[in-house]
Amino acid sequence: MSVIQLSVNGERFSVEAEADTPVLWVLRDILHLTGTRFGCGQGLCGACTVHLDGMPVRSCSLPVGSVGNKKITTIEGISAESLHPVQEAWIAEQVPQCGYCQSGQIMSAVALLRDNPNPDDEAIDAAMQGNICRCGTYQRIRQAIKSAAENR
Repeated sequence: MSVIQLSVNGERFSVEAEADTPVLWVLRDILHLTGTRFGCGQGLCGACTVHLDGMPVRSCSLPVGSVGNKKITTIEGISAESLHPVQEAWIAEQVPQCGYCQSGQIMSAVALLRDNPNPDDEAIDAAMQGNICRCGTYQRIRQAIKSAAENR
């Protein structure tokens, strides 16, 4: 075990973990930030998406020892006050069914809109690729992203 320094949602933490422990488990089990979900454990489904220095990454396959001084943002940290505009659009468009994948979907959508404030369908599909929704709400996800873009 090593003591690893992390910046998560704007706060500094010292955690005891093996360097090869996935960031997902540090977030969930040590820091008790449970909004980030475990899906496949192989970085293929997107349920575990967080931002690392603003870029969406799969936390289930990211070793905590590789984070260094980079900043981690989870679903809990995307908005300082109330809901992020993407979360508001998700509610307005009634995106979730089971809701399991939604934190990863939202994290990818937030990154997309930061980099491309007015994405077309092709840009949305490219940015959201690899975020799997078992319930198949892809059309509502696309509409919520467009709605968030309009209301920003």
